[in-house]
Amino acid sequence: MTETQTEPSTETRRFETEVSQLLQLMIHSLYSNREIFLRELISNGADACDKLRFEALAQPDAIPQPAELVIDVEVDAEARTVTVRDNGIGMSRDEVVEHIGTIARSGTKAFLEKLTGDQKKDSQLIGQFGVGFYSSFIVADHVRLETRRAGSEQDAGTRWESRGDGEYTITPCERTEAGTEITLTLKEDAGEFLEPVRLRHIIGRYSDHVAFPIRMRKQDEEGNPTDDWETVNRASALWTRSKSEISDEEYREFYKHVAHDFEDPAAWTHNHVEGRQEYTTLFYIPKRAPFDLWDRDARHGVKLYVKRVFIMDDADKLLPNYLRFVRGVVDSADLPLNVSREILQDNRLVDSIRSGSVKKILGLLESIAKNEPEAYAEIWQNFGRVLKEGPGEDFANQEAIAKLLRFASTHNSDDTQNVALADYLERMKEGQEAIYLITADNASAARNSPHLEIFRKHGIEVLLLSDRVDEWLLSHLREFDGKPIKNVAKGDLDLDKIIGEDVEQKDETGEQAAEGDLGDLPERLQQALGDRVESVRPSRRLVESPACIVLGEHEMALYLQELLKQAGQETFSGKPVLEVNPGHPLVARLKAAEGDDFNDLASLLFEQSLLAEGGQLEDPSGFVARLNRLLLQKAA
Repeated sequence: MTETQTEPSTETRRFETEVSQLLQLMIHSLYSNREIFLRELISNGADACDKLRFEALAQPDAIPQPAELVIDVEVDAEARTVTVRDNGIGMSRDEVVEHIGTIARSGTKAFLEKLTGDQKKDSQLIGQFGVGFYSSFIVADHVRLETRRAGSEQDAGTRWESRGDGEYTITPCERTEAGTEITLTLKEDAGEFLEPVRLRHIIGRYSDHVAFPIRMRKQDEEGNPTDDWETVNRASALWTRSKSEISDEEYREFYKHVAHDFEDPAAWTHNHVEGRQEYTTLFYIPKRAPFDLWDRDARHGVKLYVKRVFIMDDADKLLPNYLRFVRGVVDSADLPLNVSREILQDNRLVDSIRSGSVKKILGLLESIAKNEPEAYAEIWQNFGRVLKEGPGEDFANQEAIAKLLRFASTHNSDDTQNVALADYLERMKEGQEAIYLITADNASAARNSPHLEIFRKHGIEVLLLSDRVDEWLLSHLREFDGKPIKNVAKGDLDLDKIIGEDVEQKDETGEQAAEGDLGDLPERLQQALGDRVESVRPSRRLVESPACIVLGEHEMALYLQELLKQAGQETFSGKPVLEVNPGHPLVARLKAAEGDDFNDLASLLFEQSLLAEGGQLEDPSGFVARLNRLLLQKAA
C-alpha cells in the first residue's frame, strides 16, 4: 500500500492492486442479489459479539462484557443512510488496517488460529468470515466504519471511510461504547433499503436465527421511528438445541417456518454429528408434494446455515436431486464457501455432510416403512416417483433405496403401489431365480399385457410398473438381494425350473409339434413384414393372444421411444422380434391364407402387437384399410 499524510491525525491509503481489482468484482458482479449486504454486516456483528463473549470469559478483568450483546439496524431516510452497529469486541486501529484494508485476510480466521487446546472447542461457534463487509458497496457509494476495541480507552476509536474507488481514510475518533458501527450512504437506485419493512423482511429471511437480538426502532401509527427499540429476529436456532429440550409442537412449528408450509410434516430427523467435523442437521419429510416438485428450475432442498446465519436455500451439493422433496437445515461452523458465500466448494467436508445426511434420511424412511406402513404409503404416493430416480443417481445407496421402492403387482387385485421387493422375494415360487416385472405406459396396459399370460396361468407373480421413470430405474437397478431383475417383455424367457418337469415335457412336446405345424409360416411372415421385425418365432409366453412383440434385453420400451421422438430426441433401437402363438385360431387362419390376404393378416398381427406394447403405427391409414377389408370379408 502507499500512504499519504493529509493531516497529523488522518491517513489516506490505497488498496493493493489485487485487492482493488477484487473489490470492483465484489461491487459489480460477485453477489447475485443486493440484499445480501445486510446479511453480511449482521453476520460480522454476530461474529464480533461471539468474540467478545469468548474473550470476556478468558479475561474477565481486561474485557468487560455489556449486560446484553445486541445488533442494531437503523434507517435515516432523509440522510439516505442505513446503520448497522454492534457492541461486540470491536477493533483497534491496527486491526482495522489489517482486516478492513485487506480483503484477503480474515480477522475471525486469524483469531481462531491463535486458540489452542480446549479453547478451540469452546470457540466452535465463531465463524470464519472476513470479506462480507465489502458487499456494502453493492448498495452504498460511501461507507463509514467507526469502531473501538473492548477494554480500550474511549479516545482509542478508529474511523474508516471509503467510496470503494481504490482509496480509504483512517482517522482517530472517540466512542463511548465499544463495538463497531457501519453507516452506508445508499446509491440513488438503492432506495428500497430505506424502507424499514424491507429491512425487517431481509432480517427475517437471512438472520432470523442469529443467536443475538437484532433490533430496529419501533414505529408510530404514522410509520415514523420512535426512541424505543424492538427485537425483530427470533434469536433462537432451534436445531442447535438438544433434542430432549424440543417438543414435537416446536418441531412442527419450525417446519412450517422453514418450509413455508401450512401443514404439519410427515416425519423428521434431528442429528448432531461430532468428530473430525461437527455439524447439525434437521430434516423434514413433508406431508404433501409441493406444486413445483417436477420443475427442474425450482429452488429445492435444505437451507444452509453457517453459525446460524442463512447462506442459501438451494444447497444442491448437500443432498442429491432425488431427495429434493426433503426440507430442513444443515448448520456447520466451518463449511468452506467462496468469497461471496453463495457457492459451496467441493471438498471432503461437504462430501461427508452429504453422505451422512443421505443415510439419515434413507434411514428415517426405512424406519417409517417398517413401523408405520400406512404413513409410508402416503409418503410413497407423494414422492415415490422421485425416489425411483435414486438408483441411477446414487449408486452407493442403491440397495437402501431399492428397499424403499414400492410397486403394483399381479398378486393384488388393484393397481396400488404397495409391494416391496422384499415382499416379492418372500412369495417367489420354488425354483424361481429372478424378479419378474413388466413396464407399460399405464397401469391398465401393464396388467393386461399379453406377456403376462403364461405367468398368470402358473401363478407366478409379476410386478407392474407404469411410471414414466420406471425404464430409467430399471436401466440402473439390475438386481436386488442377489436376485436379477427381469423384464418379461424383453429378451428370452425360460420358466422351466418354475413350471416343473411334467409341464416342461408337455411344453417341449407342444413346442416341437407347434414348430412342425407352423411349417414355413415364420419364414413367410418374415418375408411379408420385411425389415419391420428382426425375426419371427413360436412363443412360450402366450396363452390367449395370437402374437406379441419382444424387445431386446436392453432395449427401450416402445412407449418411451415414442415419447422421446415426440420430444425431438433421436432413439437408437433394434428391430423387435414377433412371437406367434401356434395354438391360436387366428394363426391357423393365417397359415391357410395366401397372397394379399396373407399380407394383410400378417401386417395386422404385427400392428396389433405393436399397439399393445404402446408403439405407434407408421401407417395408421393402411392399418385401418386392412382392418376394413377383413371386416368386409367377415360380413360377407
